[in-house]
Amino acid sequence: MRMRHVISTVVAVGTAAVVAAAPAQAAEYSSALKVKGVQYDAPGTDSNKCSTGNSKDEYLTIKNYSSKATINLKGYVVKDATGNRFVFPASHYLQPGDYVKLRGGHGTDSDAKNVVYRQNCNFIWNNDKDTIYLYKPSGSRADVHSYTKTGSDRDRNGYITYHG
Repeated sequence: MRMRHVISTVVAVGTAAVVAAAPAQAAEYSSALKVKGVQYDAPGTDSNKCSTGNSKDEYLTIKNYSSKATINLKGYVVKDATGNRFVFPASHYLQPGDYVKLRGGHGTDSDAKNVVYRQNCNFIWNNDKDTIYLYKPSGSRADVHSYTKTGSDRDRNGYITYHG
């Protein structure tokens, strides 16, 4: 009898540990706003010249996966592994199911065309590997993804999809 009690206590403790660990991972993805995909390697030869370069062809697609809530991107932060960052400076509302492409280069932000420009001609994503962080205005993490060119981009087209 006593042995059975010890075993059930160990099982109960083990179960509690699993249950306790699960929310930490789930909390990381508690946001309806997620990285849908990244064009980490712009087509062509990389050039960050503002007038003739292709940094505008490197982009991050962020989608509102909520079925009900509209999300304002103002204050959301996108970062890479080395700390390069972009803060959405203005209100940009994503309706449920809507998305935005955060592009490099200079341009005019447009809700109608679902685009926000970083107003910076430098590339943010590495062509070989990187980590994409998306933070809420509160500072809590909304989403994170790491990639490698050889392990994540199966068709080698420079684009990786994360959330369908």
